Amino acid sequence: MLKKVILIAFVFSISLTSQENLFQPHDVFRTNSVTEAVISPNGDYAAFSLHVPRPFTDEPGNDYWELYLFNYSSAAVSPLLVGNVSVKNLAWTSDSRNVSFTSKLNDDEKAQIYTISTEGGEPKRLTNSKTDVINYAWHPSENKLAYMAKEHIPKDAHEEMGFDHEVFEENIPGRFLYHLDVESGETTKLNNEGAVFNFKWSPDGNTIAAAIAPRNLVDDSFMFVRLHTIDVTTQKITKLVENPGKLGDFEWAPDGKHLAFISGADEKDAVDGSLFISEVPNQKAFEELRNYSKDFIGSVTDVDWKDNETVLFVSEEGVHTTMRSQKFTDSNSKLEIQPGKAVFKSVSKAGDKFVFAGDTPKHPKELFTHKLGSESPERNTFHNDWLKEVKLAEQVVIEYDASDGLNIEGLLFYPVNFEEGKRYPMIIYVHGGPEATNSYGWNTAYNKWGQSAAAQGYFVFMPNYRAGSGRGYEFTMMGFADAGGREFEDVLDGIDYLVEKGYVDRDRVGSGGGSYGGYFSSWAASKHTEHFAAAVSFVGIGNQLAKRNTTDIPWESYLVHWGYWVNEKPMDVYDRSPVRYAEQMNTPLLLLHGDEDPRVHPSQSLEMYRAFKLKGNAPVRLVWYKGEGHGNKKNTNRLDYHLRTLNWFGYYLKGDNPKNSMPDNVIDYGLEKLDEVSYR
Repeated sequence: MLKKVILIAFVFSISLTSQENLFQPHDVFRTNSVTEAVISPNGDYAAFSLHVPRPFTDEPGNDYWELYLFNYSSAAVSPLLVGNVSVKNLAWTSDSRNVSFTSKLNDDEKAQIYTISTEGGEPKRLTNSKTDVINYAWHPSENKLAYMAKEHIPKDAHEEMGFDHEVFEENIPGRFLYHLDVESGETTKLNNEGAVFNFKWSPDGNTIAAAIAPRNLVDDSFMFVRLHTIDVTTQKITKLVENPGKLGDFEWAPDGKHLAFISGADEKDAVDGSLFISEVPNQKAFEELRNYSKDFIGSVTDVDWKDNETVLFVSEEGVHTTMRSQKFTDSNSKLEIQPGKAVFKSVSKAGDKFVFAGDTPKHPKELFTHKLGSESPERNTFHNDWLKEVKLAEQVVIEYDASDGLNIEGLLFYPVNFEEGKRYPMIIYVHGGPEATNSYGWNTAYNKWGQSAAAQGYFVFMPNYRAGSGRGYEFTMMGFADAGGREFEDVLDGIDYLVEKGYVDRDRVGSGGGSYGGYFSSWAASKHTEHFAAAVSFVGIGNQLAKRNTTDIPWESYLVHWGYWVNEKPMDVYDRSPVRYAEQMNTPLLLLHGDEDPRVHPSQSLEMYRAFKLKGNAPVRLVWYKGEGHGNKKNTNRLDYHLRTLNWFGYYLKGDNPKNSMPDNVIDYGLEKLDEVSYR
């Protein structure tokens, strides 16, 4: 085996000298990235999980999430748990001697809480939960913890006999918070009603702030979660604040007298991106609380505290990420991490030191450390050294004026070896949500074409159209009750901008994306077919009438996107549906969908397939991914998606293939390239 490794590495090194080494689609599946990062209480270590694509020589399945330790005194990275493992929810014991995590190890049927020493050794299991431990947190000072898990409902006699029917959305397992004394093993349930979706210990360990919804449903977790406090001794639950919309992260002040939390600005706000601070206990109504993000052109994604009077918050600001600090009494914030340093969502803090998983246009997520007052974060890990030998495409931030004058931002990958004056085909990647944003970081994954497409001679355009996050409340609300309307024109205006600059061949433009991005791409292939030569819709919406009545988030759809129910204006809803325009569909459309998707029911893609097959004027193909939901988890399905979509775009955006024909439905997965990925 060793000889094989040396031989392939030698052959590959020779090939580098004879031709450029460009990013290949298969390179996506050897790209490692840091996912979670937590700093030890004493600041001496950072633990992080590393996402490692599952080798194709292994049984098909989910990727690996390995556990590593970074030592600040030696700058050394040590593996703690590697291989075929899934390590999540990292935390530290208060003495900084052990890292804790959730995982299924050995013969575990359900995810449990484990600890492992910073010196390595065998993990120690702390829980014996009958259902998966969803998340947990350590008591601030004692050897105790609280954890979330669903209620265990044992099978009854009929189920044992094979009666395995489901009564839909009835007998829903509760989602409870438990208190565990690690030394004695004594476990106490802290809530008997409601569903707990997040929680934080108070600094003195006597109280827990908890995000509680009426039921354990996805829709409730989006729209009906409210902040409560739980007295750990008496189990008394008190509502802290009546936030009217979505609830994000929250954190106690060091003295326990205030709680900072992230929320939607109001019931219609699709983004939980506004910052509020409540006294504990709270004497004010929500309407009296100050919105620290009012008029802030950004979206807050994480919150912490610098001291008892100063909050720290991470925010999306356009395509960039920042961290800011702000005192209670101040109207302005101070930049602690400047835009353009890295893209990250949250931080872990110990004293004046922070760690986070951050990415840039040059590399996927790595471990970063930042000290308050320093100029820039420091990158600590350097995975994917092979990228140094790859010629990456240039990724830039672009701005243009929409036809109504609104400034729109986006990202643009140039084709590798771009030549001025030459027009190129272009793939548009449309983000989902629409309450999301494209950030100036690493934008290449199984479902993002980025470097893969640019290496094949495409421009890749990633517009941040109105209705998304990162530009403040007003920008998000511009898409309210206007699905596929003015927001879609922002994309068309971006095409015009790039065509006018002489970059793009107007007749060779394709659109693709997942979820709302899939909706946009089906909308592109039908309602706006004259602008697009190919489209790819992944878990996308075809009929808004049916989607709104089959999704697992009907209240979220009503409250933050439409503002009225389907039966109130049925034709208005149908008018924003791609199948409504099947007769004018003239763009080859590839539909891909997980057959167990609860968010956008797989019947959406089936309905589009039937409508466009019967009434459309261009080829349509439907691919089911077995056992997948709202996105692919299995490594083989991820590879198929990446290769199949690039093949679809290549067939219609390059060469002279007839538009009424289709590429072969059998994909060459390049097994020899996968072998090369394993060794080079």
